[in-house]
Amino acid sequence: MVWFPAVSTLEEIRRALATRVPETASPIGSGRAAVAMVLRSASAGLEVLFIERAEHPGDPWSGHMAFPGGRLEPSERDPRTAAERETSEEVGLDLSRAELLGRLDDLHGRRAAGVPALVISGFVYHLAEVPTLRPNHEVGAAFWFPIEALQDRAQHVSYAVPAAGELPFPGIRVGEAEPHVVWGLTYRFLEVFFTAVGRPLPDRWGALREFAP
Repeated sequence: MVWFPAVSTLEEIRRALATRVPETASPIGSGRAAVAMVLRSASAGLEVLFIERAEHPGDPWSGHMAFPGGRLEPSERDPRTAAERETSEEVGLDLSRAELLGRLDDLHGRRAAGVPALVISGFVYHLAEVPTLRPNHEVGAAFWFPIEALQDRAQHVSYAVPAAGELPFPGIRVGEAEPHVVWGLTYRFLEVFFTAVGRPLPDRWGALREFAP
């Protein structure tokens, strides 16, 4: 059962994001990064691309579910350029041929051990034709997930993070054989996206969201 009304169609998403002015943030005093929320049209409806970051000792985001993305290089002043470059590097998708549907609000990432706080920009794309994904060494897994299922009440869970002293965060299970949980920054980008298209995620978590990385 879908918890909220079914997600908007591609045309509705296109219209909603085309007229929306995102909230942007100055990276003064912080680093800068960008991610790409990539959609594709499948036989059963729209799907969104998730990656599982590879396990690396000392990496505060090791093993997390995420959108493709990463930090801006010194030569990059445009976060969109970084989002597209990182997507190409991480999963082999060329977003220069994709439709840019819109930009999401900038979010502030939490400071992690040895890593300064970041301002992260999010961009939404649609790919009409999708080549085979080619994950690089930074990616443990990459897969497509039905966007409508992200609003299925059964997929929403309380996710306890050991590094945060078992403090629970709102999360969404994705995947099939071995479900993963989207939480933290990626969950917050999903909140922004679904609110922007008029289909907010279930608000069952109250103040817990403000603690998410």
